[in-house]
Formats: sequence, structure tokens, C-alpha cells
Amino acid sequence: MVNIDVDRRLIVNINWKKVILSTIEGKPNDFLPFVPRMDLWYKANKYNNTLPKKYRNCSLKEITQDIGIGYHSVVPDFRDFIEDKSQGLLALGIYDLKTNPYRIDTDSIDIKVSRVGGLTKTVIGTPYGKIHTEYLYDERMKRAGASIGHTVEHPIKGPKDFRALGYIFKNIGIGQNYYDFLKFQNFVGEDGVAVGFSMLAASPMHHIMKELMQFENFVYLFNDDLAGMEKLAEEINIFYKKNLEIVMDSTAEVIFLGANYDSFLTWPPFFKKYISPYLKKWSRAAHRNNKFLLTHADGENRGLLDEYVRSGIDVADSICPEPMTSLALKQIRDVFGHKITIWGGIPSVCVLERAMDEYSFEKYMDKTLREVGDGQNIILSFADTTPPGAKFERIQKVAGLARSYKVIK
Repeated sequence: MVNIDVDRRLIVNINWKKVILSTIEGKPNDFLPFVPRMDLWYKANKYNNTLPKKYRNCSLKEITQDIGIGYHSVVPDFRDFIEDKSQGLLALGIYDLKTNPYRIDTDSIDIKVSRVGGLTKTVIGTPYGKIHTEYLYDERMKRAGASIGHTVEHPIKGPKDFRALGYIFKNIGIGQNYYDFLKFQNFVGEDGVAVGFSMLAASPMHHIMKELMQFENFVYLFNDDLAGMEKLAEEINIFYKKNLEIVMDSTAEVIFLGANYDSFLTWPPFFKKYISPYLKKWSRAAHRNNKFLLTHADGENRGLLDEYVRSGIDVADSICPEPMTSLALKQIRDVFGHKITIWGGIPSVCVLERAMDEYSFEKYMDKTLREVGDGQNIILSFADTTPPGAKFERIQKVAGLARSYKVIK
């Protein structure tokens, strides 16, 4: 392993924003960027009073600055609501957050939101019947550092709910939130890139699968009433189009669209028909606006890699290799080449002592650095995120290894 006792002069005054953007552009840097997602780690340890002693009174940004790594601002805080009523939209897969380039206006729909403990209950009236949802965010999730909860009651129970959901997505208001997003960008500053969040699902059909109904129910209806489902997807697309047009006109340099793919859940033919065309359309739109498109590809990607390439995305965020998935980092790098930047590449189990002893960790990191190759188009991070129980010294070790790595120019 490389000695991590690096002269601190090498880690101060790094313009991480410039480093990240130049990496996505395919330009080599003097070192390997390490920008791990640490928000869950920080929130869990802050909440449980288990942060390293030195950092008990520090913000996450201050911690990243001290250890000389980039500040990860890709995935938003899903509890940072614009208003209390925003919580009533969570089970619809709509995240009305202060750091988004857009904001949601519910005045045009009949929505009633109530809360009982950690359970948020929502009733939305439409000409085609009422939609009921329940969304849970409890103490256990807070202790784990999670900002996203769990849908207990999905809005779609059967085909009878399609027209009501279509009405909601066609009529819900959406507008610009550029001032708040600019504040977010100014907060992140040169420590990272404030990614413009759009939607967690990559396309309307993916949205139905991921957000609006239980997966098993989706599979049944996908086979029994595909026409009705496709019509609903067209109506949801009205909202998607408005959303993405607003995000594309924002000051965001990188746009977040889509997350949580898996070769079983979003099986390759489904991905090719219902997800790839949307990623391709909006990656082209991003490029016309001098922006990059990022998608959160944290699952089992066997059979999906070529689709990512064909879709024209610029960043595959949170790429997770073996042993947590079946693909080695080299296999992914071989397909992506310099066409897609990998943001990830290190499975989160690496920093857990119960999963890897010190020898196994060091051996795995040596293997990872070999598979990085020339070091271009890769931003190291723990995939999907740094777990709350991570051994902090291992985070520091990876930071040292990344700083010591000489990218081939």
C-alpha cells in the first residue's frame, strides 16, 4: 500500500469542481480524483454521536476539506423539503427539494397531507377517483443516516388508478427554482460539483415501475395491460418534459436523471425499449446546453453496459463492482473506455472491517488501482455510499492512494 502521509501542501487549494469536470471531459489530472459519497455516513454518525472525535463539531464539508477529498454533491438530501406539503409527494416519486433547480406547485391539484409519527398519509382527489398513499420515514432510518424513506402504500393498486395518476401528472405545477439552486452551487463552491437533480427514475415507464407500484404488481400489469401502462407513461412524460426543460436551462453543469438499475429489475430488453431512448434524448439535450448527463447506475449491470454506452450518458455514478455485483471494474472499464466516466468503482464493503480484514482491503485496493488503467475518466467513490460503520482510517488510506496515483497523459 502507498504511504498516505502526504505533504498537506498537495491537498490544499485543489479546485475539485475543475478536477471533476475535466475528468468527465476526458482530460487527465495530476492525480486520481476521490470524491466519495459520505452523506449517509455523516448523518448516521452525527445522529448517533459516533463521529471521529476530531470531527464531532464539524460539518461534512469541513471533514472532506481536512482529509483532502472532493465534496460529493450528486445525490440530494431527500428530507430538505421546500415546504411541509412536499412530503405528501414522496410516494409519487416527486422530490420537491430546496436544492433542486425546479419547484413543485400543488395548488392545481386537490391534495391533503397528514402525518402520524413517521408515517405521511396523502389523499389526492381527481375526477377519476382518489389516490391514497402512505410513506414511512422513522427513527430507524434516521439512525441509519438515510434521507429517503419507504413507500408503505403505493398510489397504483390496479389499472383503475391509471387515469387518476395520469390526471395528477398532467396537472401538477412545476416551475423554476434557480435562485435556491444557485445558493446550493455557491455553497458547494470549488469543493465539488453541485449536480442538478431531475428525477430518480430515468423515464416515465421506469417511474411507474420504481415509484408508483409494487414491483410484483408491475410485472403482472406489464403483461396484462401494457397498453394502459404505456398510455399512463405518455401522460407522465408531460411532467418529465417540463421538469427536464427547466433543469436544462439552469446553471447546473451536470444533470442527474435516473437511478437504481438492475439487470433483473430493469432487464436488458426493458431497459433498451423504455429507458435507453430517454437517456439518449436527454443526454443530447444536455450536450446542446453544454452540460453532462449523469445516471446513478449502482446495481447489477451485467447486460446493461452496452445500453449505457448507446444512450450517450457522460457519467455512470456509483458503479459497484465485485464482490457486491458480478462484474469486475476492468470489465466495466473495457466496455466504457473513455466514452463514459465512472464515478464509483469501490464497493462499500471495502471499508467495513466485518466484511474485509486489513489484508483483504489492501489487496482489493491494489487490484482496483491496477484495473483503473490509465486513470482517465474515473472518479473514485464508494458504491453506493460510504456505510455508517466504515473504518475511517480506510477512507483516509484511499484518499492517499488516489493522490499518489499518476494518471497517464
